[in-house]
Amino acid sequence: DEGMWLLSLLEGYTIEDMQSKGFKLTAEDIYSVNQACLKDAVVIFGGGCTGELISDEGLLLTNHHCGYGAIQRHSTVENDYLTDGFWAMSREEELPNENLSVRFLRSMKDVTEEVLQGAGQVEAQKADSVISANIGQIIGKANEEGAFESMVRPMFYGNQYFLFVYERYSDVRLVGAPPSSIGNFGKDNDNWMWPRHTGDFSVFRVYANGDNEPAAYSPDNVPYRPRQFFEISMNGIEKGDFTMILGYPGSTQQFLHSDALNIFAGVVMPMNVEIRTRRMEVMDNFMQQSDEVRIQYSSKYRGVTNAWKKWQGAIRGLERLNAIEVKEDFEASFAEWVQGDDERKAVYGEMLQHFEEIYEEMEDYDVASNLLRETAFALELPRIASSVAYMMNDTLNAEVIASRMKGFYKDFYAPLDQEMFAVMMEQYREKSNQQFHPEFFTEVNAKYKGDFSAYAEKIYKKTSLSSMEALNGLLETYSSNQKKALKKLEKDPLIMVYNQFLEIYRQQVNPQVSAYNSQLDGLYKLWVTGQFEMQPEVRHYPDANFTMRLTYGEVEGYQPEDAVKYDYYTTLSGIIEKSREGKHDYVIPGKLEELYNAGDYGDYGVNGTMPVCFTASNHTSGGNSGSPVIDAQGRLIGINFDRNWHGTMSDEMYDPDMCRNIAVDIRYVLFIIDKYAGAGYLLDEMVLADD
Repeated sequence: DEGMWLLSLLEGYTIEDMQSKGFKLTAEDIYSVNQACLKDAVVIFGGGCTGELISDEGLLLTNHHCGYGAIQRHSTVENDYLTDGFWAMSREEELPNENLSVRFLRSMKDVTEEVLQGAGQVEAQKADSVISANIGQIIGKANEEGAFESMVRPMFYGNQYFLFVYERYSDVRLVGAPPSSIGNFGKDNDNWMWPRHTGDFSVFRVYANGDNEPAAYSPDNVPYRPRQFFEISMNGIEKGDFTMILGYPGSTQQFLHSDALNIFAGVVMPMNVEIRTRRMEVMDNFMQQSDEVRIQYSSKYRGVTNAWKKWQGAIRGLERLNAIEVKEDFEASFAEWVQGDDERKAVYGEMLQHFEEIYEEMEDYDVASNLLRETAFALELPRIASSVAYMMNDTLNAEVIASRMKGFYKDFYAPLDQEMFAVMMEQYREKSNQQFHPEFFTEVNAKYKGDFSAYAEKIYKKTSLSSMEALNGLLETYSSNQKKALKKLEKDPLIMVYNQFLEIYRQQVNPQVSAYNSQLDGLYKLWVTGQFEMQPEVRHYPDANFTMRLTYGEVEGYQPEDAVKYDYYTTLSGIIEKSREGKHDYVIPGKLEELYNAGDYGDYGVNGTMPVCFTASNHTSGGNSGSPVIDAQGRLIGINFDRNWHGTMSDEMYDPDMCRNIAVDIRYVLFIIDKYAGAGYLLDEMVLADD
């Protein structure tokens, strides 16, 4: 069940195997350029999730955590939709969302020949320019009609290229979201874990103009009429049932060299875990003290914790698989295969040695790049201060600048950022080589005896950008005397701090990392080619790169360790049991418990229980959040939202015995919409199938 397959290649790679395992449809039913198909019901939701259409009136499902930012931006202390949930009881009550869009994949095409045309006739260092120019021409031609967005993505490190054409709809409105006590039940305690009892879904609607075309938000827009939407299965799931996922997995790296994995799993991930632990401590401390700060930082906190917990699981999983040793053994086999043929020696003979040399030289710079991203560049106000300076230097109108910054300051609390600054600077100083220390560290050591808290207090008092009110004052000066305002910004300590880190990154770190990566790109392209040649019988799939992929497997549990065996589904009973533990992460709404006590499950329960979540063996990654989980007849049975903690190493190495995707059962989604929220009118536009 490993594999993330390109839709246009199903006929030659996977469809027969899928059908042998129970799939009832054809490759044309999944992807077609001539007729409506399942891919037309799947969207890129926002910038990094997947969603699916479930009605002919543009109704869309994705995860609660994918809609979290939109829900949070509509929330205030008075109308706390994060805590209480939100349900539009009519079209007029649906909430528009600025800067939220969905993209439909309209077509994809292998353009390898066009991209590589002429690249083989020039020197290696000039080939990238030829390829870039060819890609520009391909995209330009694809965009000639003006209504679409096109991009070309490499596969197998540039051994293949595909053109993807999308259509973007930018009027997307919030229809409903359960309270976080349902949509994020278990919170950080349960994140990446199984058993899971999270109703991780939210409901949106896509709007279009009167001609069903993309249009900016307008009260005159009407619900989008999709080419295809998913029927919803009411049949439930059983162990061994065929499952399929369509979606946009973000990034995998299955072809990593052993030295790369050693740096990533042995140095970078443990370092990042430690840094994010400190970031979470700062945020949690302030969020516990104020509901307003809790709302401001809830989405940001989730962004920090998500990778933090995943990395810990991945480290453990890779160690359990002896992943580095496995890769070293494969590399030794490859080297032996190369030595068996003079032509192979001429092509691949020095490749593995070059990998080792590059990674040895690159490690310090790679670590520094990650350290900068996790500390200095993770700080909000220094980064925003630099952005304001850039906009002023670009002579943008003061009103435009204020408008762009309004959203930032709505969700910003300066005392939290000040403390975060001090903690992150301590982490950077402790973990970085001295050659990457910024100049102001000398001042901190000399004037403040190395005390970053005292230094942070000074510069956060002195900055002109600590609040929207402070920014407005600066903008007044900017409007009347631009030169004076810019001069003031030049002396702003936060901008000076940020620029020093930026200079380290631009002058010392990034040029080296980029140079090494450029060499590695060529090596990995050769490395993949060699594996294809060595293993012609193996079905290879390209690493995920946020292009639409299909994965398939079956409903099943797993056994993570001795004497522990997990079933494949959870029920509402498990939610009630956890809620009685008294933990903050397991608080539930009173109405949910009332429905449980009454056994009032409507048409969605089975044999006196209410199914909640299930696991299956579909190969997923970040970006698959919100992906439809589909049965053998192409009907929706769940919404993918997570992986199990024991399988989070699947981005680097897949283990069929341990890797499971976690989905919320579609029957629980319908139960919450209908019985809990009282928004059953939404079901009237869905097609519920039980045959």
